[in-house]
Amino acid sequence: MSNIPGFDARRFKALERTGFNRIAARYADGAPLRASLQAALLDAARLNPGEHVLDLAAGPGLLARDAARQVLPDGWVLASDIAESMLAEGQRRAADEGLPDLLAAACDAEHLSFADARFDVALIGLGLFIFPQPEKALAELHRVLRPGGRIALSVWGQREAVPLIARAQDCIARLLPAPKVPRPSVFRLGEVNALAALLGQTGFGEVSITPHTFTCTFASADDYWQAFLDLAGGAAESLSRLPAAMQSRLRAEVASEIASHREADGFAIQSTVLIATATR
Repeated sequence: MSNIPGFDARRFKALERTGFNRIAARYADGAPLRASLQAALLDAARLNPGEHVLDLAAGPGLLARDAARQVLPDGWVLASDIAESMLAEGQRRAADEGLPDLLAAACDAEHLSFADARFDVALIGLGLFIFPQPEKALAELHRVLRPGGRIALSVWGQREAVPLIARAQDCIARLLPAPKVPRPSVFRLGEVNALAALLGQTGFGEVSITPHTFTCTFASADDYWQAFLDLAGGAAESLSRLPAAMQSRLRAEVASEIASHREADGFAIQSTVLIATATR
């Protein structure tokens, strides 16, 4: 799907890996902002005790740890991500939470190193749109799921429905030159028909897609900007290399950009994701 002239998938993945490795702890600390989204995705997955679960693009194991609580002790969860520091952060937190049996494996989602028909369920929380070729990742998931296995995933909705991301992106676009090679849009799977078609093309059936709207609250504009950076992976890595003066300008621009979301005690920003389920 990433037919962008000059796009270098290997370089893109390397930048994403570096970025997410750098923000692993802060990404995990931001989990409460997205708690309702995580709960909705796990509800859609309908996990059962004893099942074998793959959490792809698992980051610091936010979904994986909650999933493990639903399938242990006879089942297990394997968290997989391209960023090994994310997985290490998840392992540390799992041990602190009394989940020492959480498994982890660093690998590229488009080239999974798992046996055919190994898992009952696959999860992808806000990850599919990051992959340069999401169709390859879904084909790999189709391969490693057993017949009748299930997939549950979430993606950002259409751009206008996700000010949590779009407001920051608008500021960046105004103050910085366009990148020489554009990044794949995080909103590219936010239209129901496009996501359903992709799942169907990669062999999945019984596709169901439901919007889920959630609200994030921030005490200040700086808190909003930091939360965006803590989600942004490769983009955040690029922004971290800007001169300090430009980073300050971006923070000031963001404060103006989110003024319409102000409430008495700070800011409240409502956004929509799509939650999809399907069977192999």
